[in-house]
Amino acid sequence: MSADNGILQTLRTGLWDDNPGLVQLLGLCPLLAVTTSFVNGLGLGIATLAVMALSNTLISATRRWIRREIRIPMYVLIIASLVTCIELLFKAWFPDLDRSLGIFIPLIVTNCTIVARAEVFASRNPVAASLADGVAMGAGFAALLCAVGLFREFVGQGTLFARLDMLLGGEPMPGIVLADGGFLLAILPPGAFLSLALAVAAKNYLDLRRRRSDQADLRHSERPRSREDGA
Repeated sequence: MSADNGILQTLRTGLWDDNPGLVQLLGLCPLLAVTTSFVNGLGLGIATLAVMALSNTLISATRRWIRREIRIPMYVLIIASLVTCIELLFKAWFPDLDRSLGIFIPLIVTNCTIVARAEVFASRNPVAASLADGVAMGAGFAALLCAVGLFREFVGQGTLFARLDMLLGGEPMPGIVLADGGFLLAILPPGAFLSLALAVAAKNYLDLRRRRSDQADLRHSERPRSREDGA
């Protein structure tokens, strides 16, 4: 397998095949809590991606010096230090977004996905592979946050990409206003569970269609061989 194919496969695994939120169902607390809008999902997604990529890199680089008996506390210490840096950056550069996300930036420390990738992958693989894995898994989680946030914002408020000024700066941005109000349930806690359930169902449906299509193609390719063998 070439390097390019390996990178593409890693990205596909993180974004789709083994997505932390859609497949592993990890990190659901921030996923369900902050995705009332696209900008919230994007902000937390960027923070989580940065922490996951950097923590994987640091843990892989120092794995030979971390004693097995204390590896989990050391992983948590590394992750907590990175989260503190990210939180301070948000407070300095994106204060409005930091207030909107609230406690969920510090709670990245408790995200099971980050600790799981550190234990399962980064502690057993070289730095470059661990960085790619962290970026792929972080991007998959961030993409799900953005998708769920966009869907809930659209259904619940009738807007798209509202308040991007919290991330980009400048005057308040109303975004694309499609309706005067929306279905309030979508931005309440039950709407978070329903939105995630729809996302999981959509992924499972698409995977099922792909498997059926692959099986049909395989049967079609085997038919001429069977006829030749019979002849």
